[in-house]
Amino acid sequence: TDICGACERIKNTPIPYSYSAFIKKFIFIYVLTLPFGFAFNLGYYSIPVTTFIFYVLASLELIAEEIEDPFGQDSNDLPMQRMAEAIGGNIRDILGKPLR
Repeated sequence: TDICGACERIKNTPIPYSYSAFIKKFIFIYVLTLPFGFAFNLGYYSIPVTTFIFYVLASLELIAEEIEDPFGQDSNDLPMQRMAEAIGGNIRDILGKPLR
């Protein structure tokens, strides 16, 4: 029951909008100011370096939003129906009852 409660808390506690908005704004401002720090050392190479860093940070933010709800119905969410059927089959095997 502790595990079920933990899963319920995960399902019912989304990332707060203010946190998500702050992360997006922080990434945007960070990437805007990043070329100024690289300009003297890297010259024109600061453009691809900054682009790559933006790609990595934006990708991490998108991944975080995608995995926020692991119990949904998207194609990359946990296959809860299949997992429940497998657990039910295992329990029936242990108890010696025939499958339906």
